Amino acid sequence: MIPSIARLRAMAKGNRREFVRFIKFSIVGSIGALVDFGVLNLGIQIFGLAKWLANTFSFSAAVLSNFTWNRLWTFPESRERALGPQLAQFFVVNLVGYFINQAIFLSLDHYVFSSWGALGYNLSKAIAIGVVLFWNFGVNRLWTYRGIR
Repeated sequence: MIPSIARLRAMAKGNRREFVRFIKFSIVGSIGALVDFGVLNLGIQIFGLAKWLANTFSFSAAVLSNFTWNRLWTFPESRERALGPQLAQFFVVNLVGYFINQAIFLSLDHYVFSSWGALGYNLSKAIAIGVVLFWNFGVNRLWTYRGIR
């Protein structure tokens, strides 16, 4: 067996609840990614928005979707807490995530995939989403959803 797969399997067995929560977070994130890509492409291709602005709208729509589904499904215990402060924490974490996403998205689109057209900015977006997934899960788990078993 490949060593990294063996480590992942051991981690999953040792902390099954958190592993399942990460899987749920990833599913919610996949839904958010569909929202993100959809709004991004609508913004650029249909409404003619600048990429940075379309990315701002798409990221924001995805964050709203993710917060809703994470509160309802991934971390249902979090509904025992007040919505306002939890939403504020989630927003702060995702604001940092937005800047990371925007930097990766615009840099890759400009310096790596500039001649690829729509495929290029969609690849740039996919990479940015993948990086920010780990930031968002880690910090939200430690801060926004801390103390939830």
